[in-house]
Amino acid sequence: MAVPDSEAQYVTFGLDDECFAVPVEVVREILDHQDAFRIPHGPDYLLGLRDVRGQGVPVIDLRLRLGMSRTTKTPHTRILVIDVKIADKALTLGLVADRVFEVTSFKHQSVESAPDIGVRWPSEYIAGVVRRETGFVVIIDLAKLFSPADAVSLVSADAGRTVAGSAVI
Repeated sequence: MAVPDSEAQYVTFGLDDECFAVPVEVVREILDHQDAFRIPHGPDYLLGLRDVRGQGVPVIDLRLRLGMSRTTKTPHTRILVIDVKIADKALTLGLVADRVFEVTSFKHQSVESAPDIGVRWPSEYIAGVVRRETGFVVIIDLAKLFSPADAVSLVSADAGRTVAGSAVI
């Protein structure tokens, strides 16, 4: 059980007019947006692969995965490169965000449980909600965002591919 005054750090980012967060410890780095190498027959939210330091990383349109409209690239669009465990598989993914705000701390006692109604995306993806003066911050449960079948298709998307420079061989 968490100590009442203890805090956890999160990276906050925007999708549309909403503010979301993921634990800072899963974020490897934040990159400027670049178009991904398209993968045929992937799920609609899988934009393709991107070379991240010699590793082919599947890039996800997080807006589509959450049931929102497709991301429109702007000068503020970023990719959060995360390491997450899904269905007993360690995956590195790139999540496209409209913009990244900050790294911030939330006290454990200020994180409320996910509401069952009144949100545009399925609440099983929500680890918690934090109230701020400017609105709410929705903490995403990354392990629940993708099903075991999603994890298999994302692993197979970059399995066996070698990345050299910016070309996928």
